[in-house]
Amino acid sequence: MIRLIVRTAVAVAANAVGLIVAAAVLDGMQLNVASFVLAVIIFTIVFAVLTPFLAVQLRRFGNGAIGATALIATLVSLVITDLLSDGLSISGVGTWIAAAVIVWLAALVAAFVLPFLGLKKYLEDDRRN
Repeated sequence: MIRLIVRTAVAVAANAVGLIVAAAVLDGMQLNVASFVLAVIIFTIVFAVLTPFLAVQLRRFGNGAIGATALIATLVSLVITDLLSDGLSISGVGTWIAAAVIVWLAALVAAFVLPFLGLKKYLEDDRRN
């Protein structure tokens, strides 16, 4: 149970980092601070639900298509988050594509780095008990 909570917290934090980095880099992407938490939660839920679905659907196109699952899920999650939340606003086709790549890449890096900032030690201590 603790592992699930930690994984969820890491995913939410990684997605928050991804959205912040993309908004900082792209002129056509804005984050509303007041609604940011809701936007991150919506994005994370949509991404978590959509990724396994897309993986199953894209499997028939081969291994190369499966590799694109996370990137496609990121783009669709951005679209749904933009529609459902006031915390995220993206304008322009180029910005949408760049935002998907930047959020995906920054969240991926953050998901690998965040556990090493203290969570890994906590989980190792938890295993010993």
